[in-house]
Amino acid sequence: MNTNSNSYTIIYAAVMVVIVAFLLSFVHSTFSSRQEANVELDTKKQILYALNIRESADAAADFDKIVKADKLYQNGQLSDYSGKFVTSFENDFKKNGQLHVFEAEIDGQKKYVFPVFGAGLWGAIWGYVALNEDKDTVYGAYFSHAGETPGLGAEIQSYAGFQKQFEGKKVLRDGNVALEVVKSGQANGDNQVDGITGGTMTSNGVDAMLKDCLNYYKAFLTNN
Repeated sequence: MNTNSNSYTIIYAAVMVVIVAFLLSFVHSTFSSRQEANVELDTKKQILYALNIRESADAAADFDKIVKADKLYQNGQLSDYSGKFVTSFENDFKKNGQLHVFEAEIDGQKKYVFPVFGAGLWGAIWGYVALNEDKDTVYGAYFSHAGETPGLGAEIQSYAGFQKQFEGKKVLRDGNVALEVVKSGQANGDNQVDGITGGTMTSNGVDAMLKDCLNYYKAFLTNN
């Protein structure tokens, strides 16, 4: 074949396009699976963090041991969920209308873990709130963010500085969701935790997130 002809150039270009497309597809498939596995593991770690398990040599194994079931919630009732593990509970709720509750067991005591999601100052915030079997007392909490300001709003991810405050707090008051984040230094009573100094907007976002998301489960939380 004449390598200087137009037909050779077209055939050569077409072959190269096919080869490159195949290679890109292969690389995407290989790394996409690995990325999905990493995101799933990170989600499981965050749920474990809410259960106050923040050091784990094998988070996947610990998750399978401690988290007994992933349940779907609707109309005050829980049902078994057997689908693919969800890593974005906000997306699943918006796309499929599904609310998840994780049942766990720590030292023989049942715990319920609720995903929460909302908006901070600069982007998405999310987390998990673990309750004791009474469905009122907070056992632990974990929060994270997409882009809050370091040293300010980003402190919602700090265990010692923010998250630990939630332990032992009460979600309900007079049958209503009352757990709230207030201005730093003003927390008073069983339902309040201090917000972050200099991170008012993010603190307000966490407060709204807790109220909005936990209210989805109100019938379940108040059904004792």
